Amino acid sequence: MTTAQPPGRRDRRRALRAGLAVAGVATLAAVAVVVVPRLLPPGPRPLFQLPVPCGETWRLGTYPGHDDYDVDLFPTEGEAWGRPVLASEAGTVTVAGINGSLGGRTPDDPKGPCGRGGGYWVKIDHGGRWETQYLHLLEPPLVRAGQRVARGEQLGRVGSTGDSGAPHLHYEQHRGWEKAETWFDGAASGITDDDTEYSVTLTSNNCPAAG
Repeated sequence: MTTAQPPGRRDRRRALRAGLAVAGVATLAAVAVVVVPRLLPPGPRPLFQLPVPCGETWRLGTYPGHDDYDVDLFPTEGEAWGRPVLASEAGTVTVAGINGSLGGRTPDDPKGPCGRGGGYWVKIDHGGRWETQYLHLLEPPLVRAGQRVARGEQLGRVGSTGDSGAPHLHYEQHRGWEKAETWFDGAASGITDDDTEYSVTLTSNNCPAAG
């Protein structure tokens, strides 16, 4: 013979089971939000532009040990220090801060001590699992995490913070959280590996929209 439980106790147990079921569904939904996007294939490649002002010509180079697909940009004319660094495509800033340590290289002390990592840097999510990174900026970024930026919007200025031997912009494009060959204005840059030192010269079409 079983003893009937008071209605209040039965109701509490039902509520507890219902709460656990809801919590389980919420946990699965949270996991899906994180995991599912990583399983989806990357979307179409955005029409990335050089991350420098319209009409400027820059040398894109790499060297042994630099890592495949990494690009260092140097202007072909004029001083590199302080040149504007622009978003190469519209997106949302995910990181704007310090990577590693800054070191002490400045326009007034260009031979100062090196830091570690990327120094002042910015990461932008362009959607479709595409991302760009901008490293070694001169000073704190002009944008903040969570901010929506347009193509051509200034992110900071060229510097030599972090592990940098001279003022330049270190730039990367990522597809599905992996580095990919950089493309600009619909064409591949040709910087694909770091087996040897080589460079290409390109002119920026990161221009204000007409009208």
